[in-house]
Amino acid sequence: MRVAFYAPLKPPSHPVPSGDRRMARLLMAALDRAGHDVELASRLRSFDPVGDPKRQLEIAEICRSQVPRILRRFRNRPDKDRPAAWITYHLYYKAPDWLGPRIADALSIPYVVIEASHAGKRAGGAWSLGHDAAAAAIKRADAVLLPNPEDAECIRPLMEDPSRAIAMPPFLDLEPYQNAAIDRIEHRRALARAHGLDPYRIWLLAVAMMRPGDKLESYRTLDRALRRISHLPWHLVVVGDGPERETVETMLGGIGPHRATFAGALSEQRLAGYYAACDLFVWPAIGEAYGMALLEAQASGLPAVAGSSAGVAGIVDAGTTGLLTPPGDDEAFARALGGLMAHAERRDAMRRAALDKTGEKHGLSRAARLLDGVLTKLGAAT
Repeated sequence: MRVAFYAPLKPPSHPVPSGDRRMARLLMAALDRAGHDVELASRLRSFDPVGDPKRQLEIAEICRSQVPRILRRFRNRPDKDRPAAWITYHLYYKAPDWLGPRIADALSIPYVVIEASHAGKRAGGAWSLGHDAAAAAIKRADAVLLPNPEDAECIRPLMEDPSRAIAMPPFLDLEPYQNAAIDRIEHRRALARAHGLDPYRIWLLAVAMMRPGDKLESYRTLDRALRRISHLPWHLVVVGDGPERETVETMLGGIGPHRATFAGALSEQRLAGYYAACDLFVWPAIGEAYGMALLEAQASGLPAVAGSSAGVAGIVDAGTTGLLTPPGDDEAFARALGGLMAHAERRDAMRRAALDKTGEKHGLSRAARLLDGVLTKLGAAT
């Protein structure tokens, strides 16, 4: 089946690193693995970060003006080369889908949404236009796949058939992370050499963009938590970059001399070795939908201490593959982290459990089967 794919928040073809772009590319890879021919239908962004009604109207008009052009492009092809389904990834009130519903209706093809949210409190506010458009797209959707299970509560009431809101666990191509876990000792030696780390200390790893908002607040919470356990033998390794890098490095570097190492941004291949080498993944996860870095860590067998925001519990099985604490509660985070640092056997058990869980529930092949099943069912119904 030929599938038109669209990401109104962040086009997957853009080179700037982003968890959203990463997941969009993974979805396209999963569709390809399932045997579907995937086409990026448009690179238009509908994102309004500030709540400017005038700007939202302009974005809506720009998008609507592109609908006839996209339709001409599809209709000028032989039938076999036209899309048989449209998939939109990640829509919400700040980034609604002005294209997909119209084009799906015009071509009489299924319209599928992957990751959507709906906040009633946005009705009538600064993002009213985007809120209403997102709600209309969700109502129109033939299926909504939800990586964050907490979104189901607000999505199902909008759908004529709530059973078409389908859980879809976040996923990865697990191979590089599983391979790194097998070579954990080698990666640990390499990391010790590269950064002069003491192998007898517990290595904590944080991986996140350094930008204002929730990411920076998560770093602040981590800083406060680590200061509470500064007497324990840990060393923090931080992977990430962004406009707040200087702020983050100054803040975490103030915990004490030689307590933190900043590795900057790393390629996926190098990062897999860091996950495998370290002892605990630490991330307060304030405002996190589910966290690709958390999934990468778990896929490498790295136990996590994380904030229990949104869909994080779908990644970290509390008490089994890691520990979860209330978001923003640095005291609870420090207590959980300190307790787990004291029990090597429990960390080893969590490492094995994380590898088992991600292998069973979060692989690319499993996602490919789920997507193929949904599209096949919808194709048969049209």
